[in-house]
Amino acid sequence: MGAILFNAFSFLQKKLREKNIPYSNVTIPFQEGQRISDILEIMEIHPDEIEGVFVNGKIAPKETPLSDGDRIGAFPPGTPGPYRLLLGIVTKGDHED
Repeated sequence: MGAILFNAFSFLQKKLREKNIPYSNVTIPFQEGQRISDILEIMEIHPDEIEGVFVNGKIAPKETPLSDGDRIGAFPPGTPGPYRLLLGIVTKGDHED
């Protein structure tokens, strides 16, 4: 058994803090076959509470298989910043009226 490192960002931190769930540099035991969605479940995060997840610095779908030592960062919808466009979460056309 290994471990992964989990971090929540922005408004998601407040939600986890209110549930007394750690959200920064959390070491989670890893078992072969786990996916991002499994980690979100362990952290009591509903998929609708997530806009995107980074695995080792790259945006990844929630069904991405994980490996021992992976670093996961989750952020909620509405988090401000240009990363949303740069990472392809939204497109330039999404912002046009």
